[in-house]
Amino acid sequence: MGSFSLIHWLVFGVIAILLLGGGRFSNLMGDVAKGIKNFKKGMAEEEAEPTRIEAQRAAEPAYKTEERTRETR
Repeated sequence: MGSFSLIHWLVFGVIAILLLGGGRFSNLMGDVAKGIKNFKKGMAEEEAEPTRIEAQRAAEPAYKTEERTRETR
């Protein structure tokens, strides 16, 4: 009873396009698409680049960490 049918959504869409105008609606959808594209690009770059901590750990030889643990005992 509280949900909208397909006809309700179509009427709502037509009214929104009439109020906003075709160009505005098109620009709005284009901006949303660009935002999604930039978000995906940012997520892909984040996965590719290691953080500073990971990069330091990878560059540091393993024997140095063993020496540090022996010194603290």
